[in-house]
Amino acid sequence: MRNLLMKVNYDGTHYDGFQTQPQGNTIQDRLEQAILHLTGETLKITASGRTDAGVHAYGQPFNFITSSQIPLERWCLALNARLPQDIVVTEAKEVPLSFHSRRGAKRKTYRYTINGNRFPDPFQRRLQYHHPVKLDIPAMQQGLAHLLGTHDFTSFASRKSTKTSHVRTIFEASMEIDRSMCRPGSSDQGVIHTYITGSGFLQHMVRIIMGTLIQVGERKYQADKVADILAACDRAAAGPTAVAKGLALWSVEYDQDSL
Repeated sequence: MRNLLMKVNYDGTHYDGFQTQPQGNTIQDRLEQAILHLTGETLKITASGRTDAGVHAYGQPFNFITSSQIPLERWCLALNARLPQDIVVTEAKEVPLSFHSRRGAKRKTYRYTINGNRFPDPFQRRLQYHHPVKLDIPAMQQGLAHLLGTHDFTSFASRKSTKTSHVRTIFEASMEIDRSMCRPGSSDQGVIHTYITGSGFLQHMVRIIMGTLIQVGERKYQADKVADILAACDRAAAGPTAVAKGLALWSVEYDQDSL
């Protein structure tokens, strides 16, 4: 038996998230079907975590135990030939049988993308939230800084969360602006990428953080209000849940000695 660790990129627009759902329209379902067609094995893969419907991923890890002896270098091409074009496996490696994609994850980074230009980008429309009205980006950065450290993130968790603890640690958080698509002489703000790295994330956590920060950018809240929202431990205190399509799982990190 072999434990194979792979990474997958996907455009989540047409899927109900990563994890298997009753209707069968998930990334996990497509991957397991491709493995079945390739090896004849009916198995369950283990991913680094879930993503919501409409959320994307760059290099999301998943692993599975297989008796197949297909050489590592053939797996990616063979699976991709059996997957839809919006799901692409990019890496495959053998890891110890004890490795577990979810339990072994130490740091996860999500990226949220806002198109702050006057007009949407038709080529990136599935990957960006378009916000044509001017945002106070420095205020959003100040608000984001209040989330660094270890806190109870109940205010930024879905009311449907079933986790026994909402305490999580945010290691890093930053915003970057790409102005390459701004029109000369316009009020375009560019494409705003927010990166948040943490020990783990609650259901809808990054999207609620972004919905709150967007309200700070719209000057509906002062930046320091984010600290009060965090301390309230009340979902009603925070802003709305930002749309899913702007969110992507950006990276997942493991201790090297576990690989």
